Amino acid sequence: MTTLLVIAKEPVPGRVKTRLTPPFTPSEAAALAEAALADTLRTVAATPAARHVLVLDGTPGPWLPPGFDVVRQCTGGLDERLAAAFAGCDGPALLIGMDTPQVTPKLLTVDFADCDAYFGPAEDGGFWALGLAEPDPALLRGVPMSTPVTGAVQRERLVRAGLRVRDLPRLRDVDTAADAHAVAALAPHGTFAARLARCRAATRP
Repeated sequence: MTTLLVIAKEPVPGRVKTRLTPPFTPSEAAALAEAALADTLRTVAATPAARHVLVLDGTPGPWLPPGFDVVRQCTGGLDERLAAAFAGCDGPALLIGMDTPQVTPKLLTVDFADCDAYFGPAEDGGFWALGLAEPDPALLRGVPMSTPVTGAVQRERLVRAGLRVRDLPRLRDVDTAADAHAVAALAPHGTFAARLARCRAATRP
């Protein structure tokens, strides 16, 4: 079975979701990040896998459900940290971030029988998921991260390596306030949507 990896940052005010401030305060942005992470981890936990792994920058909190192995992120750029996450896997692995609380177990249930890689493009030009039948850290090292062409460069890297790539649906990351409202509308019954509603209520006159 596939190992499911979630790469995340501890939701500490001032360290996460800084692009949400303004209109949200740093504490509200951290609360939204925690809610997104909680929804993501809950979905991952509900998806059958060989292992459920949280690759974390920081310390686990009450938002972490049981059943996860926690691995500390290595130092370096995001490409190095993603590469290291895959390096710790012995077999097929699918990695996602903490920014798509609308993700579902169906999206995370992948089968490498007729492909070598899964690629989940994000609307901002990045990617929300990357799956490798045979994890190779070299496929990620050197890919420019957090740019409008990150996804295109990463997918091309897979293709140039001769991998058969299967695309997952395009999803929207939560980076800005507009993203937050759009994603909450896609998953209106989740923790993230509820937290966003409380933040909005607190800011009304």
